[in-house]
Amino acid sequence: MFKRILPLLVFVALAVLLLAGIWMRKQDEKLGRNPSDIPSPLIGKKAPIFSLPGLHHPETVISNADFAGTPYVLNVWGSWCPECRTEHAAITDLAATGKIRVVGFNYKDEPADALRWLGQFGDPYTVIVADVEGRSAIEWGIYGAPETFVVDAAGMVVFKHIGPLNAKVIDREILARLDALNGASQ
Repeated sequence: MFKRILPLLVFVALAVLLLAGIWMRKQDEKLGRNPSDIPSPLIGKKAPIFSLPGLHHPETVISNADFAGTPYVLNVWGSWCPECRTEHAAITDLAATGKIRVVGFNYKDEPADALRWLGQFGDPYTVIVADVEGRSAIEWGIYGAPETFVVDAAGMVVFKHIGPLNAKVIDREILARLDALNGASQ
């Protein structure tokens, strides 16, 4: 008798686990959390130093020191990245607020392709660095695009988001942190 009921009990147990997982994911979505977010070991630490050529002017070297004293968003993107196209309107809207400097980090991209992409979709960035080889990206823990970091005026990483940004993430995570940083400095 038990041998006949065992498969049914296993099925019911698996169904309950599946439903619990679905319910938990919906709760996370209601709260605006992404359960696939990977915490960054950089949070609360100094941003890794970079010194990279500018995308528009490769003869100009741009480094973290150029942003000292002001918070900034570092947005990792590439012309080869379909999700970067998805988030581009949100990045453009964020830059248009003028509340924070938005720095582009062009990742493993051919400069001509990146410039053509910006010509097609617009360039919301204050400045863009080009990491063609992806060497500086290693220090940041970047493994794909899009990824976005918020760095405070002291050069500390305060937030990292993996995947495309949207208005909700910008409001709840980036602008809220910026408001908190501005409130703390007054």
